Amino acid sequence: MTGPQVVLVGPMGSGKSTVGALLAELLGAPYRDTDADIVAAQGREIADIFIEDGEEHFRALEREAVRTAVAEHEGVLALGGGAILDAGTRELLTGLPVAYLSMDVEEAVRRVGLNTARPLLAVNPRRQWRELMEARRHLYTEVARVVVATDDRTPEEVADAVLDALELKKDV
Repeated sequence: MTGPQVVLVGPMGSGKSTVGALLAELLGAPYRDTDADIVAAQGREIADIFIEDGEEHFRALEREAVRTAVAEHEGVLALGGGAILDAGTRELLTGLPVAYLSMDVEEAVRRVGLNTARPLLAVNPRRQWRELMEARRHLYTEVARVVVATDDRTPEEVADAVLDALELKKDV
């Protein structure tokens, strides 16, 4: 099989980066994060790209980063929370081992604090998070082969649950 062994999708704060790095370690595979790819290529943080160039420009960068990563990367791949908004990206994920890391708003508050430098949560973060999830939940579910709840679980427990759900064997 070519392409990523695991693709992680889900909202900001769901643990994609942390769980992704753990999964990569457990599978003996490389880890890649499309948000990190964008930051490295642009030389600035995502929040700055949003503020300086707008969401539309960021989404174009994100689309290209996902396309490149899916084509090149054979390990564990984490996508930014909004990557699934693009129909082309959703189509690209068809047939891939995609795990949706889900969580409720209370878990998001605990993890993200909903007051950090997250451009889409600048005003009334709790309500905005709920609205983002209402708009995106069905898209996460659409692209996912498995859904793994992260609420009240450690990153290690989530990584193990993803491996089990996708029927993948640990390398270590």
